[in-house]
Amino acid sequence: MSPTESRNRGKLRYSLLTGVGGIGTGLFFELEGNHTLGRNESRPGRLLPVRDYCKLHIIAHYVAVLLGAGGGRFRVLPIGKVGDDERAEKLRREMQQAGMDIRYVQTAAGKPTLMGVCFQYPDGAGGNIMTNESAASLLRVEDVAFAEGEIADAGKACIALAAPEVPLAARLQLLTIAGKHGALRAASLTSAEVEEAFEIGLFEQVDLLSINEDEAGAIAGPSFDGSSVDELLDELARKLIDRQHEMKITVSFGPRGTYAYEDGSWGFCPAAEVDVAGTAGAGDALLAGLLVGLAWGLELTCAGPTRERIADAPLESALDLAVLLAAFTVTSPHTIHPETDGPALLKFAGRLGIELSDQISNVLTA
Repeated sequence: MSPTESRNRGKLRYSLLTGVGGIGTGLFFELEGNHTLGRNESRPGRLLPVRDYCKLHIIAHYVAVLLGAGGGRFRVLPIGKVGDDERAEKLRREMQQAGMDIRYVQTAAGKPTLMGVCFQYPDGAGGNIMTNESAASLLRVEDVAFAEGEIADAGKACIALAAPEVPLAARLQLLTIAGKHGALRAASLTSAEVEEAFEIGLFEQVDLLSINEDEAGAIAGPSFDGSSVDELLDELARKLIDRQHEMKITVSFGPRGTYAYEDGSWGFCPAAEVDVAGTAGAGDALLAGLLVGLAWGLELTCAGPTRERIADAPLESALDLAVLLAAFTVTSPHTIHPETDGPALLKFAGRLGIELSDQISNVLTA
């Protein structure tokens, strides 16, 4: 290792993740039959012993664990609202145990903590239904503004995350404040939110957008009639880059791999072939892995021939790390894999025959 590499090892590009999004829990049902649940259909389902969490909690947990939050080098500062119930107290304890600073997680008196009902088909696909009058829905732009001092102090060393399950106005407020202070602005959203996101100018405030295939189709819009992946990605980039010229984009196609856009071109990382216990939370884990990789100074993508399998070349980029983390998380039925840490990911990669670059190995051992 050169003197420069020795100095840079263990040095983070960012020191703070602050974010808004859902903080809550849910129930998990395994449905009978793979056909899509109909509008007026009743379907039997088995209640699973699965620990289900909401989006901000999932993403922030993985970032906190993999970057050692609470140890003084990196901070995770979630902004949100929970109810005054037992579920909220349990969530607060778990977030603190992961190393998060929860001073901006407020209690909304008289409101329930956000709760979701997740459903999964036998083939592993699934979806979520979330309460829309929970404590999380009361997050206001004023609540986000209270944390501006933290963002200003970190400046360009801050990552600001806007995740679903809270009002879009609060998310836009965070991204706008973060942009004023030079922070990296990351976001995800649901397909149902795309139209409003365009209307309020949310995409103009995003540096890194992480979405799935369905959300990409919603952004491409009803005028898009192409059926190929390349056509979808080209239309997606065209519509978004017109609004934010330097935006980076990732699109997950589940077992078909994940694409990442930057500087005018798309990169690709194949999905790992694993035994899937549950796919809920995989997209959130992917975004968390991207943020961890970028925090350590990894490039979003790396040049080289397109891989057919993830093990065809050593993992080098933030995208590669994100796909590895997402693959690990789906081996657990829980939306937060309880055994996630750097050494566990190293062992997981070894079992799959995946070689890691020195830089990613350093990330997972730091």
